[in-house]
Amino acid sequence: MPAHLDPWERRLLADPDLLGDLAFALGGPFHVMYPARVGQNIRAFRAAFAHAGVHGVIYYGKKANKAACVARACAEHGAGVDVASVGELTAALAQGVRGDELMVTGPAKADELLWLAARHGALIAVDDLGELERLARLASTDEPARVLIRVLPAASASRFGMTSGETDAAVALCGAHGSIRLEGFSFHLSGYDAVARADLAGELIARCLHARTLGHPATTVSIGGGFGVDYVPAEAAMAFTAGVGRQWFHSGKSFDSYYPYHFPVPGAAMLAQILDHADLAGRLRDNAVRLAIEPGRALLAHAGCTVFRVQGSKIRHAHGEPYRLLTVDGTSLSLSEQWFDSEYLPDPVLWPARPGAATPTSVGAATCLDSDMLSWRRVPLPRPAEVGDLLIYPNTAGYQMDSNESAFHELPIPPKVVLHDAPGERFRWTRDGN
Repeated sequence: MPAHLDPWERRLLADPDLLGDLAFALGGPFHVMYPARVGQNIRAFRAAFAHAGVHGVIYYGKKANKAACVARACAEHGAGVDVASVGELTAALAQGVRGDELMVTGPAKADELLWLAARHGALIAVDDLGELERLARLASTDEPARVLIRVLPAASASRFGMTSGETDAAVALCGAHGSIRLEGFSFHLSGYDAVARADLAGELIARCLHARTLGHPATTVSIGGGFGVDYVPAEAAMAFTAGVGRQWFHSGKSFDSYYPYHFPVPGAAMLAQILDHADLAGRLRDNAVRLAIEPGRALLAHAGCTVFRVQGSKIRHAHGEPYRLLTVDGTSLSLSEQWFDSEYLPDPVLWPARPGAATPTSVGAATCLDSDMLSWRRVPLPRPAEVGDLLIYPNTAGYQMDSNESAFHELPIPPKVVLHDAPGERFRWTRDGN
């Protein structure tokens, strides 16, 4: 499952010294962030909006990665940030994101978060009627709280959002409180279905029009996130799906499902597909409704990687054939798929590159848990890995690198290194400010 590598990643891997120097200086596993790629992703989403002639706004789903450099890239490239806690809100402000560029989401938000969000003029996606009542008391009629009503999609089993009846009641509550300004409606869908998102967005345009007849501005529809990321080539994904079985994994491990690591219409291309379906773009333009999106993983696509050092190596056998079982200096908490009973499939890259014979290799962590494996699958590394070599897992910035990390065994959380372009195709680096 060879990963798509960005030009900056190829430059990093080709540098004869930088990765080794970073590993020496940091003394353990670390993450590498390249925020310039976040800027490229923001520009791609903006271009999709512009091509469709739609007023669009981007809110980065901050839960996907805590790195300060990502919030700074959003501030520098005109994207907002979607936050769900006081900590996330203040971290975004600290990186230059303005209060009115924030969207605040999450269920039954604490009074402190609601007050702070209203104070800064953030757009608040309200999840239930009780939360709306509390917000009305916390906000001021002089500066009404800006609100989206989060709608529960039909037939959804999600615990988030309001039913149709609750949504009607919420609209009425907004009309009864001068401290609330109803700016529109939002939803979130699981999965990656562009048509379903376009259809539900169309329904919320109709809700906006009805709300306007009641005196509300209602000019925004947010369709949330769920924009796919393309990690590996189609051929590799098809070959994996056709042949996968316990025989490919250490200890005969199996998984019920995997993230769709090949995604043919990723990121901004998926947004274009949504806007094109049933002329959603035309309906947005004709009714003066702006479309908000909340990408997390897709805004981080190809913007980071994770580096481990090989600490040990054993030979094991499966079906009469030998394979390597490595131990690296980190844990699978830094590859979050493992903690959702799945596998992170893009192949790690072995550094430095040297000649050798292809070697099936599974990768274990430096903990006392037999189940703590970074790669159960026997990955075909290009040569036998040696102690001191580095394994670079590509494209881990979206959710993988820190959503489940902890100081298990009192091991430190891996630091984040931020790469900056320098003259002569060089990189300079700093540690992330988070």
